[in-house]
Amino acid sequence: MSNASLVIANWKMNGNRALTRNMSEVLRDNQADFKGVNVVICPPYTLLSEMAGHIYYDDVALGAQNVSEYESGAHTGEVSVAMLQELGVEYVLLGHSERRAEQHESDQLVAAKAATVTQAGLTAVICVGEDKAQREADNTWSVIQAQLEKSLAGLSAKQMARVVVAYEPIWAIGTGETASPAQAQEVHAKIRGWLVENYQQVGAKTPLLYGGSVKANNAESLFSEADINGGLIGGASLNGEDFCAICRAAKG
Repeated sequence: MSNASLVIANWKMNGNRALTRNMSEVLRDNQADFKGVNVVICPPYTLLSEMAGHIYYDDVALGAQNVSEYESGAHTGEVSVAMLQELGVEYVLLGHSERRAEQHESDQLVAAKAATVTQAGLTAVICVGEDKAQREADNTWSVIQAQLEKSLAGLSAKQMARVVVAYEPIWAIGTGETASPAQAQEVHAKIRGWLVENYQQVGAKTPLLYGGSVKANNAESLFSEADINGGLIGGASLNGEDFCAICRAAKG
């Protein structure tokens, strides 16, 4: 039985106007099959407005892949929370491993962005995860715990109510490798325990997502685990039928 209720598509630096149209049509045609599952699409910035227009009347939420920690000002190339809100964005991905690696984003920067996002009333999706060397050295939990402590630093209980935590083992992102359901559940259970210890009832309700080569053929087994509340989907979210199949698996 599925324990999932949230599925987020992360298109990364992919997609075009045709994909926004096709994806919205496929979701609309199939949404009765996964009614009750919260579905979020995170296209690149350039497609946010286009996607917003297509899903305006549908039960699909819009998300962004990043945001500035600043409200406004002389920050060339940055996008503020207010700009995202004007487009109807409800969710923002923060601290994805690709941004941590390629843009050198620190946990402290993720925390600043999380504060900005949650203060504005949007939901921050905080990504955590270990690389292959860290897993092989049996440092998975110490790495993730440190990321949680630093990336959520300073958030109040009220702000934490607008946080989602996504566990994405770096070694499984775009590699075709996937943590087994048992491996994923082991980490999710530790994350849940840490959240409850630090945020009590709010932590008990924080949605926990798994990401890392989630596909239509493995989503059901992952989503059946007790502490996996959904998925952050990369490559499979670029195909409407595949993504809908994952959403159906979330409904169970």
